[in-house]
Amino acid sequence: MSPPHQPAEPPSGPPGTPEPTAPPRSGVTDLVRWAAFSCFLVPLLLLWYGTSFADAAGTAVGLAAVTGACRLLLRRSERRAARQPGGEKNTPVD
Repeated sequence: MSPPHQPAEPPSGPPGTPEPTAPPRSGVTDLVRWAAFSCFLVPLLLLWYGTSFADAAGTAVGLAAVTGACRLLLRRSERRAARQPGGEKNTPVD
């Protein structure tokens, strides 16, 4: 016969303290990850449907270039937004 079930040990630290969590990921990071995944997936699908290897490779290079440029612009935009004092938004007025 097996011994009785022991309850799980409580997390270390004083009672009532929240468990440590990972820092939140930014939306830009998720966006860039999906774009990188597309750079891999789209050429594979093109090859699956009979496109030549050269065309699929050209598509992969083009998608990677667009992804890199978008990542650069998104990071620059984040840095500029972080530098604006007092949370003021610089939006155009219609």
